[in-house]
Amino acid sequence: MRRKDREITGLNEITKILDRAEVLRIALHDGDFPYILPVNFGYERNGQELVLYFHGAKEGKKHELIRKDNRAAFEADCGHMLLRPVGEEPCTASYAYESVTGQGVIEKAEEEEKARLLAGLLRHYGIAAETLRSDSLTNTVVYKIRVLGCTAKRRTKDR
Repeated sequence: MRRKDREITGLNEITKILDRAEVLRIALHDGDFPYILPVNFGYERNGQELVLYFHGAKEGKKHELIRKDNRAAFEADCGHMLLRPVGEEPCTASYAYESVTGQGVIEKAEEEEKARLLAGLLRHYGIAAETLRSDSLTNTVVYKIRVLGCTAKRRTKDR
């Protein structure tokens, strides 16, 4: 990372960014160009292991690309704020943010863990999910990204 002064290395701080992020962007392999898609997500942390999860239909482009190649890159961000130029120089404008980027491998969640993971995804957005309809579970695939590596960065509003 070029700007070491903005680097975040601790997993506690990284998960705080994930807590505030509303969208996870996933890049999948699709021939000559990456296929990027935004998804709702949740995550679990087991010690130093981080697992992100998201859901989808049992068919479609996302499903096919994951089936062909389960490697992915991801990005989540939050804390956006335009920092206006200082004085008359427009090139002094900047942007405050927090972001997490990384790579991992995607796998389908087991049937017995789908309800727990979907409930966690809903909790991430402040929605209580004590029970989920069985038809919702039947028609949904839950994917897990086992994070192999990630980095995080923060640019504050303080210049």
